[in-house]
Amino acid sequence: MNATEILRQLEPLGSAGYRRILANHGIPEPMYGVKIGDVKPLLKKWKIRKDYQLALDLYNNPVYDGRYLAGLIADEERMTAEDLRHWANTANCGSLSQCTVAWVAAESPHGMMLAREWIESDRESVASSGWSTWSGLAALKPDADLDIAELRSLLLRVQKQIHTAPNDVRYCMNNFVICVGCYVPELTGLAREIGSTIGTVTVDMGDTACKVPYAPDYIAKVEARGTIGKKRKTVRC
Repeated sequence: MNATEILRQLEPLGSAGYRRILANHGIPEPMYGVKIGDVKPLLKKWKIRKDYQLALDLYNNPVYDGRYLAGLIADEERMTAEDLRHWANTANCGSLSQCTVAWVAAESPHGMMLAREWIESDRESVASSGWSTWSGLAALKPDADLDIAELRSLLLRVQKQIHTAPNDVRYCMNNFVICVGCYVPELTGLAREIGSTIGTVTVDMGDTACKVPYAPDYIAKVEARGTIGKKRKTVRC
């Protein structure tokens, strides 16, 4: 199946109600309003797992549902740094910049390089992709493959900059503190400490009921479950 055929089959699955929900979360038109839970069974039916070119074609189409789907099927091993830069530079909502782009980048061979590059960007969406990519790396990579000193430095940077950072970057920085605290045991104590020092992080979440998690409480819940340091096989969902 090609991108045009997939979008043609996705369109009737959308609903006005879910389009309103997506709009409240900052998703722009064009979009069909298809729930991800309805898409995943279709991927099995279509026998699509990872498809490099199809993912590129879907992401280059303006329809949000197809662009999000592109992130689910992207072949992270074949994605080039330029592919991922293009995705980051053309993401037009937080769901794409903070999720789709960051998830694929973190799973790719270019994740660490791009995370370092993107967090220095003056563009809010690109910087958000960078911090979210760092979160994905913390969740995925064995600690032996992470630079613990660099993560420690980034935590301290968040502590200094989070309250003056742009709206979406604040949210992603807070999530970075949580992810490092939950997935990197050597830094759990520092992440909890910094989360406490930061305190409540104020983020405009639009016309939604979403809330910004308080990092120390979130880390404490993971500690209570006994799953600190348990890495993930994928960050895509």
